[in-house]
Amino acid sequence: MFIRNLLSQQSGILPASFEFRAVGGGSINDTFIITCDRQQAFFCKINWAKKFPYLFIKEKNGLELLAKQKIFRIPAVIAVEENEDRQVIILEYIQQGLRTKKFWQLFGKQLAALHLVSNDCFGLDEDNYMGASAQINTLSENWMDFFVHKRLEPQIKLAADHNLLEGKHIRQFQKLYQFLHEIFPEEKPSLLHGDLWSGNFLCDENSSPVLIDPAVYYGNRHIDLAMTGLFGGFDYGFYEAYDYYSPLPQNHRQIWDICNLYPLLIHLNLFGSGYLSEILQTINKY
Repeated sequence: MFIRNLLSQQSGILPASFEFRAVGGGSINDTFIITCDRQQAFFCKINWAKKFPYLFIKEKNGLELLAKQKIFRIPAVIAVEENEDRQVIILEYIQQGLRTKKFWQLFGKQLAALHLVSNDCFGLDEDNYMGASAQINTLSENWMDFFVHKRLEPQIKLAADHNLLEGKHIRQFQKLYQFLHEIFPEEKPSLLHGDLWSGNFLCDENSSPVLIDPAVYYGNRHIDLAMTGLFGGFDYGFYEAYDYYSPLPQNHRQIWDICNLYPLLIHLNLFGSGYLSEILQTINKY
């Protein structure tokens, strides 16, 4: 009843019928499709308010920042609300389409355009989340400092506190830091989706890309590109188009391996030691 009243209040819809159907795909949220009068649909996510404070407010802010750029289609935020111990976000429902060759080419072109949106500093004016992990976005003028102190080190400390990393592993990370200036080319901060794996985009009814579940901040553009290959990879046409509009450095694969240490450390902390070997494959090179 609360969600029905919230939707009616925020959208102006007074449905005669109201269907609330659970769907899969949510890693930390309970997810539902709401259908009003068997026609208009909305997507709804529910979570605990105290476990992930302001989770959906941060998601709303991220979606609106991306939408403001008018590059990608972004689901409209209908409502964000807390009710007792729960928090709720209601979003525009996106009808799915076919992932054609043109879809992937457009995706690469649009991501290159998004990465041209810049800022004076790396980070963001508020912290947010990457999945279930709190993400610190304190502004920094230097990418290497930001990457080490706001991305890697908090996750390394968390892993060490839970005996998921040993002292020798931490020393290997410290050796890696000495090479970062050689690995990363100097580039301006780019507006990032921040968590761009294959589960965080949609293809709409017009075969156009739609970004969802962002972890936005201004960072090195290779963070997004690296994530696309972490759990399966995107179509070749995506990378070809991106490289055409925003050429990649020769060592981009090396850069991507380093960038992916951040999401891999998050997965190590959330899901356990199964992710350690992939982390070690990267840091052992240094």
